[in-house]
Order: sequence, then C-alpha cells, then structure tokens
Amino acid sequence: MAEASYGSVPFEQQIAFFRRKLNMPTTHWTDIYNAEHDWAFMVAGVTRDTMLADFRTAIEKVIADGGTLEQFRKDFDRIVAENGWDYNGGREWRSRTIYETNLFSSYNAGRQEQLQSQTAALPYWRYKHSDAVENPRHEHLEWDGLILSADDPWWQTHYPPNGWGCQCYVEGLTEEDLAAEGKSGPDKAPAVKMLQREIGKRHPDGPRIVEVPEGIDPGFEYAPGRSRLDSAVPPELSEPPKGMSANGLPNTKPKDALPKPRALPASAVLDKALPDTAYAEAFLKPFGATMEQSVIFKDVLGDSLVIGRDLFVSRKGGEINANKDGRGQFLGVMAKAVMEPDEIWVRMEYMADQQKAVVKRRYIASFKLPDQTVPALSVFEWGADGWSAINTTVDTDIDDYRVGVRVYRRE
Repeated sequence: MAEASYGSVPFEQQIAFFRRKLNMPTTHWTDIYNAEHDWAFMVAGVTRDTMLADFRTAIEKVIADGGTLEQFRKDFDRIVAENGWDYNGGREWRSRTIYETNLFSSYNAGRQEQLQSQTAALPYWRYKHSDAVENPRHEHLEWDGLILSADDPWWQTHYPPNGWGCQCYVEGLTEEDLAAEGKSGPDKAPAVKMLQREIGKRHPDGPRIVEVPEGIDPGFEYAPGRSRLDSAVPPELSEPPKGMSANGLPNTKPKDALPKPRALPASAVLDKALPDTAYAEAFLKPFGATMEQSVIFKDVLGDSLVIGRDLFVSRKGGEINANKDGRGQFLGVMAKAVMEPDEIWVRMEYMADQQKAVVKRRYIASFKLPDQTVPALSVFEWGADGWSAINTTVDTDIDDYRVGVRVYRRE
C-alpha cells in the first residue's frame, strides 16, 4: 500500500510543482480561481511584486525544508512589518491560511503526479481524512476510506484538499490491497450534488455565483496539478516519423536485425468503422488513461510520457482525429509498441523556427498479425514539440527508421 501523510519529508514532485508557479499580484482571493492555482502563486491582497516574492521565498523554504507553522509565522511577521501590510483577518488565522493552503495543495499536486505515474501498479485510490483536523466536515468524514478506480471522474472535483484547512489526502492501492479489504472491485462513487455559492462579496467588481459540489469550498473543486498534467500532453505533428533516407539524418544503425516479430491475436486490430473516440480509447486504455483523465507513463527505461485524449485532438476545430489516414485500426498495436518496444532510439533535431534543439525518442516494434505475411511495423516518436507515428503492414525497410543512437533493445 502506498501511504503518505502531511508533515513527512518534502518530495521532488511537490517542490517542482511549487517552483513552476508564476507570481501573480492580486487584490482579492477570487482573482485567481480553481485550477488557475496550478500556475499562479498568490497571496490574497498582496499587490506589490517585491512583497509577493518575499512570501514566495518563505513558503518555498517551508516546502523544501519542511518548516513548521511557527517558523513560517516569523517570516510572516517580518514581511508584514517591512511592508506595512494592512491585511484582513487576525494574524493567527491569516498566517495559517497562507501556510496550509500552499503546503497542502502542493503536497497533493505532487502526490497526484506520483500516483498517476503508478496507475498500472496502483489502479485504485483511497480517500483519507486526517484526524489532525479539529472541526472536520461531515462530508469529508463520509468519504474517509472510499476506494475508487484511479480514473474515476469523481476525483476530478473531489481530489483533496477540498476546502480551507482541509488535510485530507489520497493513497494508492494494489489489486492485492483491494482483496485484503474484502472487495472484489472498487466502491461506487457518491452522488454529486452541485450547489450554487456566492463568492467575492468584497471584490471591487462585485460578487459572482459559482457551482461547487456539496462538501467542497469554492475554489477547491478541482484536482491540484491536473491542469498541468493535461497541458503536458504534446500535440500531434503534421508529418509522420521520417526514415534516414528521407532527410539524410545521422545514424549509428547496428548490424543486427530488429528482434523477431511477436505474434498478436486478431483482436489486436480493430474494426474499420468505429468512431474516432473508440480508436482513441483503444490507445489510451493500456496506459490506464481515459478520455477524461491523463496519466504519466514510465517507459521501459523509466522516461516519462504524458498520455491523454489531447494526443488526438485536432489543432483545427478541436475534435478527436484518432483515425487520421485510416490508422485507427492499429492504435492498439501502436500502444503496445510504446509499452513494449523492440528498440528505442534517441536523436537531437534542431528546430530552425524555434532556434533550439529538441530530443526525440523513437519507439519501434514489429508484430506478426493473423493472415498477414508481412510484419506490421509501428514507429512512435515523441519530443517536446509534439509526437508522430506510423503503422504499416507494407514491405518497409525497417532499418531506415532506426535513426539516431539506440538506447534500448528488447532481449
């Protein structure tokens, strides 16, 4: 069982999540709302850049070094005194709010990134209520111990923290953990009742109405870090992966042949007349991703790829285009090539328009399909600028696609 608790040693993903934020001066807490907190660091009412930078330094010290609330309050008092800040609320409440909100949201964002990268091993998540909370919300107590699939849509709005001062968290479970709980499957997600709440009563622009699930404070109805994850899904490039002969790319092609093609069942190839969403789901499912939830996939070398529906979203129009050039049938085969490649090749490509070099990872695999004499070849290339792929069953020179430096070969 993968467990975690507040107050433990800070971890890499938590620190990285906070450090990637941009400082955003605000006049009111509603200026930055919901998932916008994934990208912005703010302290409500702090409008001066220098003062906001001081608060950021103090919070980062807490997250990176494991500082206590009392240690943060010393910095809080110093920053307030140096800037003559006339803040709302008492010192104890205001300093605790700044401390806990940043600590718990960054913790859970980092924790979600960890869990998303382990969905194959930890396919279930359990909601945990912290006994450290003196005045717990009854809804949070009811959710304590709830076990749902990692990709259950309920987590999109109920992944903690779920309110001011909330210290709830999530732990990952294996199939064995689930069986040890006497369960043959996950629980059923609770019904979600949406409530209309008024926020921003003191905002210069006046109040506004937002909809939030019952039991969750306005501004907390999102999963910390999830918008970062979805935005990390690269777009599809317009051109497929090129062979060495196409553009004279440098190559250290080995003399050995690609490993012997593995046989796949007929079910590996999908029907020709399915909707695009069905083809996209066929690719996403083996990774543990869904049309609603992206995941971090670790390849055989431990490198990360963010897999989600946006891989197949057209840049023009925004619709799903998974069956581009009739490839939909073979998207399940392509997924297997990424998860269990025959070889992985790495190369650098200079992007003249961006004036920078991009590292490209190329996953190659060949498979023997029923009733086909020529092996099916899958080539999937991934880079910071986007991804591209080909699936072909024609007589292709496989060696032409072994471009760059080989870093992995299947035994």
